[in-house]
Amino acid sequence: MSEKFQEGQVVDGKVTGIQPYGAFVALDDQVQGLVHISEVTHGFVKDINEHLSEGDDVQVKILSIDEAKNKYSLSMRATQEAPKRAPKQNQKQQQAAAQKDDQAGFNTLKDKLEDWIKQSDDRKKYRN
Repeated sequence: MSEKFQEGQVVDGKVTGIQPYGAFVALDDQVQGLVHISEVTHGFVKDINEHLSEGDDVQVKILSIDEAKNKYSLSMRATQEAPKRAPKQNQKQQQAAAQKDDQAGFNTLKDKLEDWIKQSDDRKKYRN
């Protein structure tokens, strides 16, 4: 096992192979690790090939080292700034919007019910 790499360290590497589940990255001539597909970037990654190719130079953070199995777990996402999120509506605004939607739905149903009753009454008149 290489003593020069530690968990939490950010290092440069080179993509040596790509699989549907992740990319293998060489940290040096003797040490290679895996960047799981969920650790490639922020957000959902459907096809890793849209983000990486063999031979790409990448910066990775070492998430964990399993010395017994000689496995390095790496992350590219941990080296990137998280995208900014749109501010959420406050809870009162969300509740007011939901109540408005509910009321509109019931009003529409109420209006339709009156139409259906009228149609039913009209049909009864024609039958008799």
